[in-house]
Amino acid sequence: MKEDKFLEMDFSDLDINFPFSRRKFLQGLGAGIIILFTFGDSSILQAQERRRRRFEYPSDFNAYLRIGEDGRVSCLTGKIEMGQGIITSLAQMLADELDVPLDAVDMVMGDTDLCPWDMGTFGSMSTRFFGPPLRAAAAEARAILITLAAEHLNLPVSQMKTEAGIIYDKENSENRVTYAQLAKGKKIERLLEEKPPVKDFSEFKIMNTPVFRRDAPDKVSGKAEYAGDVRLPGMLYATILRPPAHGATLKSVDTSAAEKIEGVQIVKDGDFVAVLHLHPDVAEKAIKRVKAQYDMPESNVDDKTIFKHLLSVAPKGEIVSSGGHLLDGRKLAHITFEHKYFNSYVAHATIETHTASAQIESGKITIWASTQTPFRLKEEVANRLGFPTQNVRVITPFVGGGFGGKTRNQQGVEAARLAKLTGKPVHVAWSRAEEFFHDAFRPAAVVKITSGVTNSGRIALWDYGVYFAGQRGSEHFYDIPHHRTMVHGSGWVGPPGSHPFDTGPWRAPANNTNTFARESQIDIMAVKAGMDPLEFRLKNLKDKKMIGVLRAAAEKFNWTPAKTRSGRGYGIACGIDVGTYVAHMAEVEVNNQSGHVQVKRVVCAQDMGLAVNPQGAKLQIEGCITMGIGYALTEEVHFKGGEILDLNFDTYEITRFSGTPKIDTVLIGGADSAPQGGGEPAIICMGAVVANAIFDATGARLFQLPMIPERIREALQRG
Repeated sequence: MKEDKFLEMDFSDLDINFPFSRRKFLQGLGAGIIILFTFGDSSILQAQERRRRRFEYPSDFNAYLRIGEDGRVSCLTGKIEMGQGIITSLAQMLADELDVPLDAVDMVMGDTDLCPWDMGTFGSMSTRFFGPPLRAAAAEARAILITLAAEHLNLPVSQMKTEAGIIYDKENSENRVTYAQLAKGKKIERLLEEKPPVKDFSEFKIMNTPVFRRDAPDKVSGKAEYAGDVRLPGMLYATILRPPAHGATLKSVDTSAAEKIEGVQIVKDGDFVAVLHLHPDVAEKAIKRVKAQYDMPESNVDDKTIFKHLLSVAPKGEIVSSGGHLLDGRKLAHITFEHKYFNSYVAHATIETHTASAQIESGKITIWASTQTPFRLKEEVANRLGFPTQNVRVITPFVGGGFGGKTRNQQGVEAARLAKLTGKPVHVAWSRAEEFFHDAFRPAAVVKITSGVTNSGRIALWDYGVYFAGQRGSEHFYDIPHHRTMVHGSGWVGPPGSHPFDTGPWRAPANNTNTFARESQIDIMAVKAGMDPLEFRLKNLKDKKMIGVLRAAAEKFNWTPAKTRSGRGYGIACGIDVGTYVAHMAEVEVNNQSGHVQVKRVVCAQDMGLAVNPQGAKLQIEGCITMGIGYALTEEVHFKGGEILDLNFDTYEITRFSGTPKIDTVLIGGADSAPQGGGEPAIICMGAVVANAIFDATGARLFQLPMIPERIREALQRG
């Protein structure tokens, strides 16, 4: 498969390797106008600089845009497209600021030889951190073009106007010159050091306008190509011997039966054993004939005892926010509440499993990989294989979902190792069982909350402790005079021995757990205070943005107040993630005999500032809600020690079409404010809004995610 099919344009004539100087990089581009720019806040830039020094990457830019002699505009970036839609929204920002048609913009993404270094695509950071400097660079390019046009037409700069890749005389529109004409035969290099003026939101023509995703036709028709579509001459398909449990060690292995299959190649490199063949089905058949014995680890914990274990090994907490005095809050509270909330391990369950192909030619290795972090994979392969960094290239085609699970690159390293050991191109595509086994799950976690409310319905006390989920979303946004938030176990990893297998980021990491606990506790207090849950929230809020999304959701949902449990099955929850405010309202139907829950309707109001592509933003909200129903109601990893018991979708249930509700979205906030994250915020409320709706329908309060029928029946019996 030709590499340029993944790049949307042909850069095959460029001879660009890392490490390289900026001058050498630009020499390969030919004529045109090139703007180099750096993006990110100070902490991110510092991390980038440390990584650059370690791996000798160029220091003065992270990406660039180029206006070519044909008038086409190229943006080369280490970001990747995995379904979030930045291949469209970033192009919108560039096209609008530069005054070119959207279809004149080419996004070249995730190729470590063509694109400057990037930390990876995660955390809903692409639009927030990459977008503003991209706009600034486009504004700089437009200013350069206007200057060139003024010289070309022998007119003052003030008399120039740009539109659709053309610069013309305001007083005589026939007196004009195109961007392509100005770029032809010239080589202009500019390093963007200061942000030039960008367009006012009132001037937007492409941003803040619904646009269908430019990758949609190919994905719907099946033309889009992923890492699994790579085909190389003589490529071998690999199946790898996997242990039965995390922590198991290989004692002995017998490959003699597999070796009898014609065309099979066996690789043994320590405890790394693989079977390869020209046909994937033959390789799969052969690996089943390999006999292996393992020393198995002790099974000290399972999915039933994990929470007790986590609390027993939890490190001392770190206070991340506080105010007032907890003792004073207790004195003011008329009623106090103490509850624990739990969530189980959750898999990423992406539609595309981890996949990679690797090929070594002339001392250089190229890896086509499904990854969120192509430059990290480049570094891992260089370190593991002993290749010079400049001799490792990673190309990232479309990625079939990541959600944080493809920040790790084990499959890419495996393909590279096997390519080196066999001397042939190698393809590694994990089976669904391998995907579940090697996943870095969303960590199981516990939240403890002690809170109190006054006679007047004001929250006076909030003592919050989260164990192993992480800080994101743990700090409340309510008006509470006496409060403390403590985090035990930073991030999603925790101290060694905390989890029996790997854990990692999972769409809006930590915030799903924290929002479930916080918004469930808020509802419990509202009921005891005899107040409608919306009224209770509004009474305890000063944050205007949060008040705005709550009111917008209530209007769209047609919320009618109820001071006690109404039986209607209505729920409410709100939260903040990556700068975006969300409020959800939901309606559910619960079968009291079976415990089955049907989510009938969800309304989400979201304030994300400038919605670069409102159509894309709504699609992301709908995806978050659909995926969020899974972690709320069905998704749970069962295990015994290091043995994973869920290895396919027969036991690990994600949201089905039959479980998808009617979804209404409301985007508020103006184009005059900075864009915030859009890929994750709408998922954070789903556990809480469904739990609160179940309570309203049945009177049963759920304290553990997922809220499977068995737990609902138990809660009904308790209630």
